[in-house]
Amino acid sequence: MKILFFDSHRYERLVFDGVSAHFEHHIDYLDVRLTEKTAPLAAGYDVICAFVNDRVNAEVLTILAQGGVRLVALRSAGFNHVDLEAAHKLGVRVVRVPEYSPHAVAEHAVALLLGLVRKIPRAHARVREGNFSLDGLEGFDLFGKTVGVVGTGRIGRAFAKILLGFGCQVFAYDQSPDPQLAQAPGLRYVSLAELFSSAKIISLHVPLTPSTKHLIDDQALSRMQDGVILLNTGRGALIDTRALIDGLKTGKVGGAALDVYEEEEGVFFEDLSNQVLQDDILARLLTFPNVLLTSHQAFLTHEALVNIAETTLKSVSEYAQGLPLTCEVQVSRAGSAPRLGG
Repeated sequence: MKILFFDSHRYERLVFDGVSAHFEHHIDYLDVRLTEKTAPLAAGYDVICAFVNDRVNAEVLTILAQGGVRLVALRSAGFNHVDLEAAHKLGVRVVRVPEYSPHAVAEHAVALLLGLVRKIPRAHARVREGNFSLDGLEGFDLFGKTVGVVGTGRIGRAFAKILLGFGCQVFAYDQSPDPQLAQAPGLRYVSLAELFSSAKIISLHVPLTPSTKHLIDDQALSRMQDGVILLNTGRGALIDTRALIDGLKTGKVGGAALDVYEEEEGVFFEDLSNQVLQDDILARLLTFPNVLLTSHQAFLTHEALVNIAETTLKSVSEYAQGLPLTCEVQVSRAGSAPRLGG
């Protein structure tokens, strides 16, 4: 099969080239993101491989189908950026990587949390400048704190177990509670309302759907305790960024550790160090000393990249051989993600 990668990066190419030795596929890589303008570049390819910030809407899919593409392979678990209805109508099938390394994302979330509450980036910057003062670096213990975990899929479960190891009390919310996780000492499933009102730290691990967009907004923040710490390693639009900024300004939000941002397309994964940042909301967010932001790198471990490559190329092989697609995203799944309510 001829595969064209969009929005590819050196660290991915090295891994995919290594894994592809076990598969009989031809791979070409492009740096550019998939958009209406770049979609014609896929003419003559059987498969395109897209990442989270690629645009896979109806117009793009139409262009891809006209050029001969019959399979869209996502190098991600999320598929909210794909018009599944349009793909189905055009006869284009869609596969994803449902699990690459839940531990990678969960561990990054914990790293962000520790970095934020112990002020690690600020302390590191100080000592690099020869300033060994401790003024303004006071943090707090995680031990004994109540941590809210919204969504207990693979990543949420891994995150919850790590926090239990820190001696935290974990309040979990999911419309389909995990019976085994529910037996863990120190963890209790509660309503979303109770989680919001009780947790000192809240971490989001749910997919982005119409029902979860802006799950954290002004109303949700008003139900939380003052000084709440928010973590998001899921999807940027789970949080209303304007509401978050207002919460940071008033002190309702004591800090935010984020690996995602709702308008990250065209910003994250790019080197903009020699440019003026055009996103005023993101620029404002970056001015807060109690915000720790990374650019969607939670997945970025060697183990995860190998899993992504193996799963993606296995899906392409299944398609080429006419086998059932193990990781296919069905149209009906677009609206079937858990609906989160109060």
